[in-house]
Amino acid sequence: QVQLVESGGGLVQAGGSLRLSCAVSGSIFAFNSMGWYRQVPGKQRELVATITVRASTDYADSVKGRFTISRDNAKNTVDLQMNSLKPEDTAVYYCNAHTSLDDYWGQGTQVTVSS
Repeated sequence: QVQLVESGGGLVQAGGSLRLSCAVSGSIFAFNSMGWYRQVPGKQRELVATITVRASTDYADSVKGRFTISRDNAKNTVDLQMNSLKPEDTAVYYCNAHTSLDDYWGQGTQVTVSS
């Protein structure tokens, strides 16, 4: 059973930084890509950033230039460095592991940015 465990969320003032980490049970090479998504109440979950097995990255327009996704293949972790945070970044952030057959999700971690 695949398990994804997020950590690093919390409360930060606008302009501040947070680093989220996702620990994956087993090897992250088992997945075509890893990613971070976020969701606020009443809205659909949205993509924040993804990174493929070849380390190609993609970002939502709203976070380009502020967020950086990275992976540590030896530690089986995927991190999201979030800088210049804005109140509109407030959400529950979820780690995702994607294969051609399935998607796996973590339990989510809350990020709150105060103005």
